[in-house]
Amino acid sequence: MKSTKQGLTFIFITLLLDVMGIGLIIPILPKLVEGFVDNNLSVASHYLGILISVYAFMQFLCAPLLGSLSDQYGRRPVILLSLLGYGLDYLLLAFAPSLGWLFVGRVIAGITGGSFTTASAYIADISEPEKRAQNFGLIGAAFGLGFIIGPALGGVLGEISLRLPFFAAAGLTLLNWLYGFFILPESLSLNDRRPFSWKRANPISALTNLGKYPIILGLTGSLVCLNLAGQIHPSTWVLFTTSQFQWTELDVGLSLAFVGLTVAIVQGGLTRVIVPKLGDRLSVVTGLCLSAAGFVLFGLATQGWMMYVAMVPFALGGIAGPAIQGLISRQVGPSEQGTLQGTLTSLVSITAIVGPLTATSLFAYFNAPQAPVHLPGAAFFMGTLLTLLGLLIALRSFPRRKLNAEPVVQGLNRGAGPD
Repeated sequence: MKSTKQGLTFIFITLLLDVMGIGLIIPILPKLVEGFVDNNLSVASHYLGILISVYAFMQFLCAPLLGSLSDQYGRRPVILLSLLGYGLDYLLLAFAPSLGWLFVGRVIAGITGGSFTTASAYIADISEPEKRAQNFGLIGAAFGLGFIIGPALGGVLGEISLRLPFFAAAGLTLLNWLYGFFILPESLSLNDRRPFSWKRANPISALTNLGKYPIILGLTGSLVCLNLAGQIHPSTWVLFTTSQFQWTELDVGLSLAFVGLTVAIVQGGLTRVIVPKLGDRLSVVTGLCLSAAGFVLFGLATQGWMMYVAMVPFALGGIAGPAIQGLISRQVGPSEQGTLQGTLTSLVSITAIVGPLTATSLFAYFNAPQAPVHLPGAAFFMGTLLTLLGLLIALRSFPRRKLNAEPVVQGLNRGAGPD
């Protein structure tokens, strides 16, 4: 029990510092892109979506590879490699002289962007199956707290210089790497490791393999819809609030800090209380309904304070993600958690390719002077539809009998073979 708590503490701090680094640059990245395109907001919104999608595409290609490597060599070295890549990326962004160099930096970060993949596998390694949904909530809590500190600090530093937050992010991430190097223990025992396979590391093969297991495939579909909707916030939050409410970098940073606070409270605290009481299935249904309501309120907001009101039901909807992820992770054994989490990350990366491009395109289209209807919140309404689709898929995917990991694990082990 003591080692489990220590492991969860280690991985939580690792993710917290990592997210803080990401949160630091969110308030200023759109402004930096604007500076490279003659301060044209519409053009900048398109490039911003492409920039985010490039990172996601590289992560799509490499996440199953890193997950498979962690199944053979352990979680610790993969996490350290990921953090080092992030740190170098932030330094490159800090010195980038042109828009092209921003894309180079995102490619590097995407290749090594496996920290959350291996963090999920790490949590599965040290958690009892019935407590995985609660412990997966720590990932959301790290996101929440990281986005309390990161964006607020990024907004303040961005007022001084648009480049300064990148240096701060690099420092935090490399500090995180040092912390992991000296403190983070390995979670995967030698007995639970399996040889690396290029077939399992191939993202196409990894995704195809999910189709063999209806429970995993269905719940994964619901998770994909949830994450696709979730891409709307980082893609259009700054664009929407600056256009609608004329928010400054500081206003944006403080608003994202409030988002982080509500997410941290829900996923770091309430998830550990609500999910055991409601059960995984009811938590999924309740969470998705609340998320859909939050998206509607975001899209209808006409004053800045309304965004803060909408954040409450949206944050409460955060109980759905850990519950879905917990149900999925219970279907495979310890030696396959890295591959599974890598495959899930690869799928999430696809949503990060499609989501930002779609969301920013919707914003650009409905915010342009020639738009047939002026609807700046169009992307948020799309999030409502995606969340409701995820709810429908989840309801159809829940097995009639109680979930039992053992038969599926046996099936997966049989299917793994010596490929």
